[in-house]
Amino acid sequence: MRLLIMGAPGAGKGTQAALIKDAYNISHISTGDMFRKAIKEQTATGIEAKKFIDKGQLVPDYVTNNLVRERLAEADCAKGFLLDGYPRNVEQAVELDKILAELNIKLDAVINITVDDKILIDRITGRRTCTKCGASYHVVANKPKQEGICDVCGSELIQRADDTEETIKSRLEVYYGKTEPVLSHYEKQGLVKNVYGMASIDEIFANIKKVLGEF
Repeated sequence: MRLLIMGAPGAGKGTQAALIKDAYNISHISTGDMFRKAIKEQTATGIEAKKFIDKGQLVPDYVTNNLVRERLAEADCAKGFLLDGYPRNVEQAVELDKILAELNIKLDAVINITVDDKILIDRITGRRTCTKCGASYHVVANKPKQEGICDVCGSELIQRADDTEETIKSRLEVYYGKTEPVLSHYEKQGLVKNVYGMASIDEIFANIKKVLGEF
């Protein structure tokens, strides 16, 4: 199984990616993990990426593309993979097509988790995180036993700076402007499988398995 997973910020990609990885026994490949691994191992691409990250700059597409090429060529990807967080724009999608062709790999599907914007904003602005152990809560969907206090370690819960309504609206604007057009790229290839993300985690995963059932 060779897959991409897409969806707006807060759509639940990370949660579903973990379930897909375990159910289909494939490698979950996220750009963040790839960058951290390459930097730690001091690969040529990792060293190049670190130059930009250390300056607080976005890593250029050519560096990210090289990193993806290296990762997909690793042995564990032969049995399948799930790409998460890449491609982020049409240019990266076009380059990924070239990379896959070079490696003689064919994508099976692009899973797109769809959620209404208002729900996305409510989900993200309602998130609270423990300052000490990192446990996550939600003011409606997953309340702590005592308001503002972590159930696990008793430390204070906070709203992260990137979980404010202003920030999420900005991120959604970037998503619709840059990333959503990637879906059109894959729709032309007949690869997009839309999964409605306004249900429970188990129900969403059941629907993902249903759309993947043909492979």
